[in-house]
Amino acid sequence: MMRPELQKKINQAIRLLKLYNDENNPVEVAYSGGKDSDVILQLAKEAGINYRAIYKNTTIDPPGTIKHCKDMGVEIMQPKKSFFQLIEQNGLPTRFSRFCCRYLKEYKVLDKAIIGVRREESRQRAERYKEPTRCRLYNKNEYVEQIMPILEWTTQDVAEFLQDRKIKCAPVYYDECGNFHPERRLGCLGCPLAGRRTRLETLKKYPNIVRQYCNRQRKYRKEHPQVKAVTKYFNNEYEQVFRDLFCATQQEFVLYQKSLFAMDFKAFLENYFNIKL
Repeated sequence: MMRPELQKKINQAIRLLKLYNDENNPVEVAYSGGKDSDVILQLAKEAGINYRAIYKNTTIDPPGTIKHCKDMGVEIMQPKKSFFQLIEQNGLPTRFSRFCCRYLKEYKVLDKAIIGVRREESRQRAERYKEPTRCRLYNKNEYVEQIMPILEWTTQDVAEFLQDRKIKCAPVYYDECGNFHPERRLGCLGCPLAGRRTRLETLKKYPNIVRQYCNRQRKYRKEHPQVKAVTKYFNNEYEQVFRDLFCATQQEFVLYQKSLFAMDFKAFLENYFNIKL
């Protein structure tokens, strides 16, 4: 039996989506493969609106994500360059330079987009998103009207809705015993926005990403010798990857770099992630 509070939210979400329905111009369901995307896709279906569900392939999402998108009947849009090709072009992404998002996720497809943002997810989102709709500016004066039907939903709301509709989510949400964990989040593997502990745990599970970091950063250094960060602060790609993964500040990295006991950064990465570089 659906809680009255949740049923009210469902009804409000469907009314909102119907307001933006256009039989001649579909609205994008911005589908990431995550549990909130499963909710907004189901709501779009129940609202009976004209939509295109689109997954923008980041090329670095958890295994099983693309299969889940296909199972859900979602259109998969491929990027012009993969995440690792972008490293060759721009160097390693950081918390303050997330160029990868701009190329892989944050670009316009249709004039209107339904997104699965929820204010409960973080303090930043609660402050940024006050209303269920807003205008988003992308590159080259490209505007998108974003619609957020589950903005006020809680994680409990999401879990109950998925259970009631018997929707199976992406593999990342289930443990080895098949138990569903709605508190988990789907995102790019090794994303610099994740906490350091979470990021390192992920990369230990998928160490080939670290190998790719080193290989692609080596090519970036070779092709961009004029960049100060390449020539002034780091002697090789292993130092840069170590700094990115293990140090909060450049000052902290320098302590390792100039310690009395010379640190072999390549050997450290190989030992920590159990890989050969």
